[in-house]
Amino acid sequence: QVQLVESGGGLVQPGGSLRLSCAASGSIFAIYTMGWYRQAPGQQRELGAAITSGGSTNYADSVKGRFTISRDNAKNTVYLQMNSLKPEDTAVYYCYANIRSSGGSLYDYWGQGTQVTVSS
Repeated sequence: QVQLVESGGGLVQPGGSLRLSCAASGSIFAIYTMGWYRQAPGQQRELGAAITSGGSTNYADSVKGRFTISRDNAKNTVYLQMNSLKPEDTAVYYCYANIRSSGGSLYDYWGQGTQVTVSS
């Protein structure tokens, strides 16, 4: 069994910062790409940022220069530092990870989602 557990969401004023964390646990052999998607009310889920096991990153245009994704491979954890937050960043943020389990299966696993609300 593999599980992703997220933390760090909440309410913040425009211009503020939040840091999301997502830890993977369970029968893990290897973790490849990790990242964060987000879904605003009435909108499709979209990629926010992703990072490979080697540290290469990819960002949505809407968050470039404001969000920073990083990972700690020793802790099987991915982070999303969000600065200069805007009301349009309000969404449920979902962590995902491409993981090969100890049994050999390769899947995309998802966290439960954490709410980020940017409002004054």
